Amino acid sequence: MPTGVALRDVRQQLFDAAERILLRDGPSALTSRAVTDEAGVAKGVLHKHFADFDEFLAEFVLDRVGQTPPALTDAVGVGTVADNVTEALTALLSSVALAIVPLVTFRSQLRVRLRRTWPAGVPVLTEGAIMLGEYLAAEQRLGRVDPAADPQTLGAMLIGTAHLQFADRTAGPPTPEAVRVIVDSVLR
Repeated sequence: MPTGVALRDVRQQLFDAAERILLRDGPSALTSRAVTDEAGVAKGVLHKHFADFDEFLAEFVLDRVGQTPPALTDAVGVGTVADNVTEALTALLSSVALAIVPLVTFRSQLRVRLRRTWPAGVPVLTEGAIMLGEYLAAEQRLGRVDPAADPQTLGAMLIGTAHLQFADRTAGPPTPEAVRVIVDSVLR
């Protein structure tokens, strides 16, 4: 790319390129050169906006966590709890969120950077567990979830169990019916 050409929203352009590579080729293919090539920008552009590649990846992960499906607050008291949770899990784990998990696992320096702003867990999965726990607590207050249940524990169980089902990239994602079986089992 010639120098002096203004780039619009270069951070988003680089993040979108990283997401395409991550989804298409996996975390091992995600390099600064691959990202700039995919984005169609000069090699130095990434380093002009980020101190190093791990900083870029940390900001990419946090950006994508912010784009996860919306919280279930609008679903409280509407439909069935199991349907709402099934839909939320399917949406969350069908997004780029699933691909972020091995990326965080794959790069130790990325985990170090993320710990500065995200003290525990893998950001996407932790955020999903929190979201589900809050939703289940709200449903519990309405009497739609067993009063003896611990909503935060249920949220973590749902995320962990569903993640195991979605993580098998060779078999493809589980059907909504398979996710519903998980949800029904955990909520019982």
